[in-house]
Amino acid sequence: PQKAVRQLIFSLFPYPDRIRLLLTPLALYQKLGLSKFLQSTGLLKRLSPNLAAMETLLPDVTPSCFFDNLPELILAQGEKRYRVGMILGCVQRVFFSGVNAATARVLSANGCEIVIPRSQGCCSALPEHQGETNQAQALARQMIDSFEDTDVDYIIINAAGCGHTLKEYGHILADDPDYAEKAKAFAAKVRDVQEFLSDVGLSAQLHPLQAQPLVTVYQDACHLLHGQKISQQPRQLLQQIPGLILREPLDAALCCGSAGVYNMLQPEIAQELGQMKVNNLINTGATLIASSNPGCSLQIKQSMERQGKFVALMHPMQLLDMSIKGETF
Repeated sequence: PQKAVRQLIFSLFPYPDRIRLLLTPLALYQKLGLSKFLQSTGLLKRLSPNLAAMETLLPDVTPSCFFDNLPELILAQGEKRYRVGMILGCVQRVFFSGVNAATARVLSANGCEIVIPRSQGCCSALPEHQGETNQAQALARQMIDSFEDTDVDYIIINAAGCGHTLKEYGHILADDPDYAEKAKAFAAKVRDVQEFLSDVGLSAQLHPLQAQPLVTVYQDACHLLHGQKISQQPRQLLQQIPGLILREPLDAALCCGSAGVYNMLQPEIAQELGQMKVNNLINTGATLIASSNPGCSLQIKQSMERQGKFVALMHPMQLLDMSIKGETF
């Protein structure tokens, strides 16, 4: 059964168009209450714990899931400081398109002209992390080709797992004579969006998100903290939002249990990790969790639901976007 689940994951998740083919039946499945019914019976968990884990992690299907909502070129607001490429991700572009839209608005507001090639596909993170080398290499080549001749200063990504893999393209394609040098040059331009904005500095004015202090806890994604050594930059950006108070959780480096597709392949251990992570985050007294990776966000939300707890969770780019626009909670 696990072999079949692995095959499903690698045949589906790296291909946004394939995911979208399933959105209509998935939307009906959720709308008719079949999801909650199936979870309440425990039948799927008895048949396949892996499929049950996948089903409980499924985000809500909304109209925005069905199409890409960003143009190929977005102009900088005010003086242009940089020309950057933006990678949309796979699960990210389908289920978290709002995060991508917020990221684009934040970059534009801070003087970036943004290029978003239509031909871009998966970054190859899922197959690379699971040893599916041939698939990972093919997807990496496609990504490099999609940004060829775009003349960008940097290539920006807002999902931690994707960013870690994109920076490894030089290693992934080291033995490919046609792509080895291209891969090194591509990887040298890759920046996590928080890393980039922290380095170049914010030029847009920020406003409070609410009248009272907003107590927030930042969730360290493993692929950012361990894979890319990015920890202080997200915190530095969040602390620039007026009125935002940042709390530190106990054992901040603890994995939430998502770990790419680990929570679908080893759901019981992942569930234990998720419960510990959520307890540590909530015990800070924060009323908002800032999370920089879609897999982590889904895992944390699921773990909160299991414990009957709820704390708002948003990507740091969504918070910066609201602050720039002067929106409040």
